[in-house]
Amino acid sequence: MDVEISLDRDVFLRTLVRELATSLKSVIGLEEASGYISLVGQAVGTEIDEMYLKALGVDRLSSEQVSEALVDLKRRIKGDFYVIEQDDTKIVLGNRACPFAEKVLGRESMCTMTSNVFGTIAARNLGYADVELQETIARGDAGCRVVVHLVPGAGPQSGREYFGDAELPVGVPGTGTVPA
Repeated sequence: MDVEISLDRDVFLRTLVRELATSLKSVIGLEEASGYISLVGQAVGTEIDEMYLKALGVDRLSSEQVSEALVDLKRRIKGDFYVIEQDDTKIVLGNRACPFAEKVLGRESMCTMTSNVFGTIAARNLGYADVELQETIARGDAGCRVVVHLVPGAGPQSGREYFGDAELPVGVPGTGTVPA
């Protein structure tokens, strides 16, 4: 059939994710929908982390490599993330374009995917992450501002916490661990 419609695999998959998020939210509510999406995000984050570890030939990413991986993975899926600021306690990211494009508007639960992918990768490599979604396109902001706190208690703890390998050295800056 030769008709002009805006449908390709990307549009179809973004629409599918949006409608799944919408259905979950309407049936079980925003908090529970975010919980289900977080499980998917964690699994995806683990798989993506393994890809970067294998490609770089390392057992663990450094803080700089984590921020580079977060920006790179979003670039690959049509996001426009960039590092605003980074130190031993946090990575602050901005974003000008959501990978879900217009399909994310009004679907805050879809941001849980970003939180979980970022949190999983950061925690697996640095020991801990608290991902704070300060601004999101889904809520109607012009862009996103995501803060990945790397040290417990260093941020407002208003985000989602992620815990990594308990065998990381204690008290080493950038590992996300603190002295006992």
